[in-house]
Amino acid sequence: MNPEFAGVLLSPVVLGLLGLCIGSFLNVVIHRLPKMMERQWKLESAEILGEPAPQIDPITLSTPRSRCPHCGHQIRWYENVPLVSWLALRGRCSACGKPISARYPLIELATGLLFAALGWRFGAQPTVLAWCAFVAVLVALAGIDWDTTLLPDSLTFPLMWGGLIAAALGWTIGLPNALWGTVAGYLALWSVYWLFRLTTGKEGMGAGDFKLLAALGAWLGWQMLLPIVLGASLIGAVVGIGMKLGGALREGRYVPFGPFLAGAGLVVLLAGSARVMDWLGWA
Repeated sequence: MNPEFAGVLLSPVVLGLLGLCIGSFLNVVIHRLPKMMERQWKLESAEILGEPAPQIDPITLSTPRSRCPHCGHQIRWYENVPLVSWLALRGRCSACGKPISARYPLIELATGLLFAALGWRFGAQPTVLAWCAFVAVLVALAGIDWDTTLLPDSLTFPLMWGGLIAAALGWTIGLPNALWGTVAGYLALWSVYWLFRLTTGKEGMGAGDFKLLAALGAWLGWQMLLPIVLGASLIGAVVGIGMKLGGALREGRYVPFGPFLAGAGLVVLLAGSARVMDWLGWA
């Protein structure tokens, strides 16, 4: 790729605009993928039990067209421009005037800022697009886990394999580091899960957390696993206590760990391993 062309195409500004568009799509993924999974589970359950297939409207990431959840108004293309449309509509449906959740533009904005930060962090080189893909999947996983306490295999496994392939191609860290990061990431939380279960008889986390940390290890290396877990645990504890005191966390419910693992992974990525090691006094 021509260096001057790459400098423009992969600049923080252009990557930020790309991130806004990707963030709009991530909103669709966060909302629809759990519904697609639920539909598949119901169909499979009916088949196993020998019952008639339930009548469930088909749903994919592309169909049906996006609609207002209040009045069913079909969203027009100019009402779906990332960030701009929400601001122009003042956060309300153009048909019924009901509020549109602020989370939609926030995810778009967050993804745009993260992509721009990656452009600044890695410079105008093609490998920055691999890191953009990594970040996009993390944002989707964090949103889905927060809403449903699910970390879909359809996202965690490709993220993990993508990290190993990127390392094998020389785009990120060395392959041995990525491989051991994957193994250590999975076994670390798997061990904590079983220790907690054998001690208390309860499940402290889901298997999706093992897979997510394995994927983070594949991209960031085994050395960054402990900082990620420590950071995620600290932030998760603070948020959980705050929600408990504020009455936002009902009895018997828990705060999903995935969003905090993803957030800690993003901090490590943008800060760089050397700076993280220095923060912890391990340099």
